[in-house]
Amino acid sequence: HNELRAKVQPAASNMRYMTWDAALARTARAWANKCIFEHNVYLSQKHQCHPNFTSIGENIWVGSHQAFYVADAIKSWYNEVRFYTFAVQKCTKVCGHYIQVVWDNSYKIGCAVTLCREVAGIRNAVNFVLNWVLYLLNMYLLSFLICQLY
Repeated sequence: HNELRAKVQPAASNMRYMTWDAALARTARAWANKCIFEHNVYLSQKHQCHPNFTSIGENIWVGSHQAFYVADAIKSWYNEVRFYTFAVQKCTKVCGHYIQVVWDNSYKIGCAVTLCREVAGIRNAVNFVLNWVLYLLNMYLLSFLICQLY
């Protein structure tokens, strides 16, 4: 994550360093264990997913267990950069995952990987859930990110 964040162009003047958060990882693990390819419905409810943070985002990835590498999943999100125009801060297609990876105020992260019998029609699938927190998240930013994910 931090390696890709350092490559953002134009360079961020205040890019925060992402650090691991065990509570976010536990939330990711609990959701990944459900073996469904959907966003956690409890993330929008204050203190349902973390004891301290009230606004948590999530990126999800599912695929064959033979093809799964954490770095490749994160890189696939980063590659949405081709759909993002920095000058107008708009996406031509889905690019919310990219925005999460490089957003300068993201600073906490926790993730989990679960092997599932089947997810989204894929047998022996890996369900990868990554939860993240933004520093001083505001409702405009939250709604922007949510709109870009769908």
